[in-house]
Amino acid sequence: MLLWVILLVLAPVSGQFARTHKSIIFLQPPWTTVFQGERVNLTCKGFHLYSTQKTKWYYRYRGKEISRETQKNTLEVQESGQYGCQAQGSPLSSPVYLDFSSASLILQAPLSVFEGDSVVLRCRAKAKVTLNTTIYKNDHVLAFLNKRTDFHIPHASLKDNGAYRCTGYKETCCPVSSNTVKIQVQESFTRPVLRVSSFQPISGSPVTLTCETRLSLERSDVPLQFCFFRNDQMLGSGWSLSPKFQITAMWSKDSGSYWCKAATMDYSITSNSLRSWIQVQIPASRPVLTLSPEKALNFEGTKVTLHCETQEDSLRTLYRFYHDGVPLRHKLVRCEKGASISFSLTTEHSGNYYCTADNGHGAKPSEAVSLSVTVPVSRPVLTLSSAEDLISEGAKVTLHCEAQRGSRPIVYQFHHEDVALGNRSAHSAGGVSINFSLTAEHSGNYHCTADNGFGPQRSEAVSLSVTVPVSRPVLTLSSAEALTFEGATVTLDCEVHRGSPRILYQFYHEDVPLGSKSTPSVGKVSFSFSLTAEHSGNYYCTADNGFGPQRSEAVSLFVTVPVSRPILTLRVPRARAVVGDLLELRCEALRGSPPIMYWFYHEDVTLGSSSVPSGGEAFFNLSLTAEHSGNYSCEANNGLVAQHSDTISLSVIVPVSRPILTFRAPRAQAVVGDLLELHCEALRGSSPILYGFYHEDVTLGKISAPSGGGASFNLSLTTEHSGIYSCEADNGLEAQRSEMVTLKVAVPVSRPVLTLRAPRAQVAVGDLLELHCEALRGSPLILYRFYHEDVTLGNSSALSGGAFFNLSLTAEHSGNYCCEADNGLGAQRSETVTLYITGLTANRSGPVATGVTGGLLSLAGLAAGALLVYGWLSRKAGREPASDPCRSPSDSDSQEPTYHNVPAWEELQPVYSNVNPRGENVVYSEVRIIREKKKRAVASDPRHLRNKGSPIIYSEVKVASTPASRSLFLASSAPHR
Repeated sequence: MLLWVILLVLAPVSGQFARTHKSIIFLQPPWTTVFQGERVNLTCKGFHLYSTQKTKWYYRYRGKEISRETQKNTLEVQESGQYGCQAQGSPLSSPVYLDFSSASLILQAPLSVFEGDSVVLRCRAKAKVTLNTTIYKNDHVLAFLNKRTDFHIPHASLKDNGAYRCTGYKETCCPVSSNTVKIQVQESFTRPVLRVSSFQPISGSPVTLTCETRLSLERSDVPLQFCFFRNDQMLGSGWSLSPKFQITAMWSKDSGSYWCKAATMDYSITSNSLRSWIQVQIPASRPVLTLSPEKALNFEGTKVTLHCETQEDSLRTLYRFYHDGVPLRHKLVRCEKGASISFSLTTEHSGNYYCTADNGHGAKPSEAVSLSVTVPVSRPVLTLSSAEDLISEGAKVTLHCEAQRGSRPIVYQFHHEDVALGNRSAHSAGGVSINFSLTAEHSGNYHCTADNGFGPQRSEAVSLSVTVPVSRPVLTLSSAEALTFEGATVTLDCEVHRGSPRILYQFYHEDVPLGSKSTPSVGKVSFSFSLTAEHSGNYYCTADNGFGPQRSEAVSLFVTVPVSRPILTLRVPRARAVVGDLLELRCEALRGSPPIMYWFYHEDVTLGSSSVPSGGEAFFNLSLTAEHSGNYSCEANNGLVAQHSDTISLSVIVPVSRPILTFRAPRAQAVVGDLLELHCEALRGSSPILYGFYHEDVTLGKISAPSGGGASFNLSLTTEHSGIYSCEADNGLEAQRSEMVTLKVAVPVSRPVLTLRAPRAQVAVGDLLELHCEALRGSPLILYRFYHEDVTLGNSSALSGGAFFNLSLTAEHSGNYCCEADNGLGAQRSETVTLYITGLTANRSGPVATGVTGGLLSLAGLAAGALLVYGWLSRKAGREPASDPCRSPSDSDSQEPTYHNVPAWEELQPVYSNVNPRGENVVYSEVRIIREKKKRAVASDPRHLRNKGSPIIYSEVKVASTPASRSLFLASSAPHR
């Protein structure tokens, strides 16, 4: 059912063309321009097979696009813009623009105007606008409406197309003009087209005329009527609602110009189709074929005409001519009864001919006409054939004679040297043949003739020669020299005693062809060549005169070849020859008759020999040593001449031995700052050798030695250079590493510091004095020596921490002390420390002792001051006291020690050292009292001692001999803390 509905819709209805309908928008009210605030209802109609369903709406205004969907096909709008719709199952509609105007005067017109419509243009005004209305078309006054609002176009046509507007007056001021409306009158239906079932109907056949047109979508419900014409004469009963007209039979008188007309039911709109010509066709009758000339002999070359003709005169007739069913030619004629073709006869033209006539309604064939062409024979061709490859006595031979052209029957005759052998008659194509067995007399010339009554034709002559096979040839070898040395000329002679000429001779060496020669008679031929080594071997010859070659017996030839200059090749298992490798010497002479004796030489000294009985190469092996470097050669001799090879040089590489690493320094002990030379040398090994130096496996550098003697690497020593050293030697074969060598970089001792330690602040006879000497820098082992007034007290060795020396004090122990440190790199002596010992005993307790001690100290201070003044005056007078060898040069003017500011007696731990805070000529002999009995302090830097807060007594001030220093001493004679 659904398929039927679809076919019904797509078929032409009421003469309209089938098409797919798109959706259409209808307006209510029908105007495209209304005042703002008013509403317009849009109705969407579309083509589909179901009841109304969802409708899609599209709105566009100033770049804004909105789409929505409604359940029904109507939509109420009140905004200006472009609207479109799409009903379900139909394409999108054409866009409709609505203008909701804010103007005071508007002109309203319908959306679409078609031919014949009654059109209303409505001019509407708002309050305060007087409708003294004028209608304009294309800016020309069309009508005055006075106070009417509507202008009517009763029957729209194309002349009503144009731009319309209306005008009015505002009550207070001035004229007002409305918007412009463009009217475009559309056709209600398209111009009809006449469709004809056949424009060339056969006489008596029916024809159907169809008048097709297409209604506008908005006017698809308008009924139409149709009328058909031939040559301006109405056909049938006139106007009809059917777009088709049936003519039951067309005859030749019905040929003419046909057209149709479509119109509305009130004839208000009519339209004519274009005119179409219909030509009624009459079928052709059976044609008749005639041939001329008819009775003359149709020889090859005669001109013949074939004429094909029909009884009636058709508008167009196609004539075709055939020979034995094969098309020859064709001709198309107009308003004529026949057509002809002509051609000159050949043998191929014999056969049956007919023609066909076709005026578009089927081809009609004529009856066949026979034609026979008479052809004289052409020159025959004689051929000779035999089952055997060669024509010899006893062989069977066939002679065949054939004329390629000619009317049959044909008589053929065979001749040998103009003597007739026989004849044959041929009634079909292919010629004739005769056979016979050959004898010696059959040699000669043969020909044949052919005749079909128009004169015989003779073939060209064919020669026949009956041949005799050759006998077995004999090969002989001759040379001018007694011995067949390389370079001698040799001649080969080949001869047969019987055989038909021409005879082909061919010479072979070990089945390889050397050359050939041909002779016109029985005899012999020769072949000469100069000998080379390759010519040794067996030779034979063949003779052939077409019956198969005959072969001679073989003859042997041996060519003696002197040896060529041999080639010496040295082979080692690696790219370079190394001591211990196996060297293979290979000597080969590429040419020379065996046996060959080979000799091997090293620096012209024979190494050995080898004989090769069958040719080829000889070998000699050597296990290489360093002495095998040099030039090598070989010699080849086969008894004719000795040849010596080119000389080849061989360099045998010696792997490096394990290198020896030695240190070279300016002294026995390596000392910081010394320049140390590391020398690495491999006693064996081929140069160049690359030496690498390593310190604790860290590469120091690499040096290449192009010759012997090793390589050296220099270092300016620091303490970090102590450690293990090694070196490596490599000449490209295998690297060798030396044994490890340990280097200890010695540091010279710094100037030691001497410290005196006593059990109390004021030393006395009987106290135990500890002397401590320490160098803060220096490589161990350090030997310390202790001196009192330049007299050695003793010595002691220490790895670290310095050395100690103890004294049980007596009165003689007062004086200057110093120490010396020595680690073998130079002795360093400390500064001098002065010690003054009082005569008090060890028991100093109680108030009486304290008072006595205080008094004594006061007297001692006065005495010391007097002595200092005396000493200064003595020095000023030039009387210098004896110097203390234990003191430094700046201490030569020091006085005897006097102690000041002795505190109350208590068990303190004094530490004695020299203090020279600014490196000047003043030196303070410092005693530092340590209250903690279990701790010791070594005062090597007086700047550190000032920060400790311990009680300090300066025992002596020593002043240099300069006047400034003496003045400073006098001014500073008071004790210091």
